[in-house]
Amino acid sequence: MRIGLIGTGRIGTLHARTLTALPDVSRLVVTDADTTRAADVAATLGVDHVPSPDELFGLGLDAVVVTSATASHAELVRTAAALGLPVFCEKPVATDLPGTAEALRAVEAAGTLLQVGFMRRFDAGYAAAREAVRSGRLGRLHTVRACTSDPAPPPAGYLPHSGGLYRDCLVHDFDVLRWVTGGEVVSVYAAGSDAGPAMFREAGDVGTAAALLTLDDGTLATATATRLNGAGYDVRMELAGERDQVAVGLGPRTPLTSVEPAATGAPKDPWPGFVDRFLPAYEAELGAFLRAVRGEIPNPCDGREALTAFRIAEACALSRRGGRPVALGEVPAR
Repeated sequence: MRIGLIGTGRIGTLHARTLTALPDVSRLVVTDADTTRAADVAATLGVDHVPSPDELFGLGLDAVVVTSATASHAELVRTAAALGLPVFCEKPVATDLPGTAEALRAVEAAGTLLQVGFMRRFDAGYAAAREAVRSGRLGRLHTVRACTSDPAPPPAGYLPHSGGLYRDCLVHDFDVLRWVTGGEVVSVYAAGSDAGPAMFREAGDVGTAAALLTLDDGTLATATATRLNGAGYDVRMELAGERDQVAVGLGPRTPLTSVEPAATGAPKDPWPGFVDRFLPAYEAELGAFLRAVRGEIPNPCDGREALTAFRIAEACALSRRGGRPVALGEVPAR
């Protein structure tokens, strides 16, 4: 299978390395707005590179992986769809809801495949939690607690273009909440704090956020996030039911120290970042993409799933600005 990859930043390089290790990939071609970076990645991995997406799209490829700057995603997805090419696109598909919907319409009109990069769906812990819920082991689910805590903020220049903490970070929690529980979010009530470095206030963003989400079966979920968790990269989900409860992300590398007398102290090797924590999931999602392209499995995360997660993030942003609960129905689906 001949694959093109657009964008050779941190995630793009990770995906390129993964693709070179997959036996079904006979050729990989990379490109980037930074042509020197693309050439360096290509030389390191022993793959081809071209100077532009236009040239890449003209190579007669079988599929495309989009890991470029967020603002370019929608146009690249539309171009690939027009050429009949399946696409794997890192989230988000676009920087806003209208742009997302337009890209999805292009994919649907072309009858092509779009898989969005919500890698937590491929993490072993989240998969086990999903099975625990769906099998009935937990009984009626009543409470879910999720957190995503980055050890340090991104560069200040990234924030104004990130979409904000709900869309950029918590959107992963919103997606995996639906995937694990099978429930749909019907309303949200969100708050955020811009205390800390001035760059959050200057970007109109928050460094810490929390949301209460109500699901359609009455389950209550909380989701919190911060850019300033100095202990390490902390991503967890706890699911409590009337029979049992389980936790995702609770292990020897969780950056959490118990202060109970019998505790063993701080973790010796806490997770430093998302690549280390989710590396197997990142690898698995690309393997699944190739299988979906071959028609062996259904699309594991199509654009409509991504749109729903984005709508939840939009509802949270609206709730924070207005200081009120927001029904998901207030956020247009198209």
